[in-house]
Amino acid sequence: MSVLVITGTGTEVGKTITTAAVAAAAVAAGRSVAVLKAAQTGVRPDEPGDAQEVARLAGPVTTAELARYPEPLAPATAARRAGRAPVRPPEIAEAAAKLATEHDLVLVEGAGGLLVRFDDAGGTLADAARLLGAPVLVVATAGLGTLNTTDLTARELRSRDLELAGVVIGGWPHSPDLAMRCNVTDLPEVAAAPLLGALPMGAGALAPADFRAAAPSWLAPRLDGVWDAEAFRAREAA
Repeated sequence: MSVLVITGTGTEVGKTITTAAVAAAAVAAGRSVAVLKAAQTGVRPDEPGDAQEVARLAGPVTTAELARYPEPLAPATAARRAGRAPVRPPEIAEAAAKLATEHDLVLVEGAGGLLVRFDDAGGTLADAARLLGAPVLVVATAGLGTLNTTDLTARELRSRDLELAGVVIGGWPHSPDLAMRCNVTDLPEVAAAPLLGALPMGAGALAPADFRAAAPSWLAPRLDGVWDAEAFRAREAA
């Protein structure tokens, strides 16, 4: 795949850190990588955004950001309140396609969940993925409630004939509870897609060199890693 769209089952699920891990693993595998943040919200003009955080952790990647809005809201709402033009799915697709002509892998990071609105016409990240014909990686939480949100996201992708590449757990704790351990088995079943990784909780706080060295161990071979889903399940599942 030359373009991979990365979404979450909601906000604050570890999407940016997962994007950084995928980028780091791809760079370690010798691939050139670009990271496109379609719309950055809740960050001042002088502050680093999600794309810059990915670059800090992952290393030498190209970054691009199509729009930035100051309030931490859905992109369409943030654009409207700021009196600025929204980012529309065709713009996202065009930017990603251009980057794909110059890089082996383009990671398109969304905002929040799959159906968060980018513009006043209801355009979403799913629409951009459809225009690109790109697979979608879903970042999910580990704990109680994740089966419902993951199932809903997977069903929406299938209803749009979009490819669900797989699911990555955005934060796996050192001491998982019963629900989390059960979810290791249940997540790929409800998603009807493979579990492609699990990032340790707090991975984003690692020093960049340590993050880059460890990233392949958190991700499956399809994401340029060495993580083994069966071994993880045997060790962690209830």
